[in-house]
Amino acid sequence: MTQSRVSIQTQDFDVSAELAALRAGQKGVGAVCCFVGTVRDRNEGDQVSSMELEHYPGMTEKSIEAMIDAAHQRFDIFGARVIHRVGLLAPLDQIVLVAVTSAHRGASFQACEFLMDYLKTQAPFWKKEETAQGARWVDARVSDDAALARWGIAALPNT
Repeated sequence: MTQSRVSIQTQDFDVSAELAALRAGQKGVGAVCCFVGTVRDRNEGDQVSSMELEHYPGMTEKSIEAMIDAAHQRFDIFGARVIHRVGLLAPLDQIVLVAVTSAHRGASFQACEFLMDYLKTQAPFWKKEETAQGARWVDARVSDDAALARWGIAALPNT
């Protein structure tokens, strides 16, 4: 059975199980790079009590699948897995997993970073933080756009 490359879900994920599934049966794998993003308790100097993530079903998965295809074209990788949670999350909760396998570490590191840079700026997710001052939407940072630009991808304009 082939594992899905992209999952958008409300439930938490088990990093160890996901990495084992990504590596399963691939004897040529010499490197696995993994990034796990979590909810911080502070942002822009304010205490954050929760974060709610929304997405556009179908469009989000298709967008991330296309970026995984681009990662395969750019880097010598075997596989990639992206899990992104949606719904209401609290500080310390896992939000995102990006995992990549390859023969050597360089390709895995680069592809993992490439995919994460894409997710931070281009994937159709909307994040709303709850602070003592009230709820606020979170915009992509200029530094996130700059990280994406080094891969030759321009950030989408805010609409």
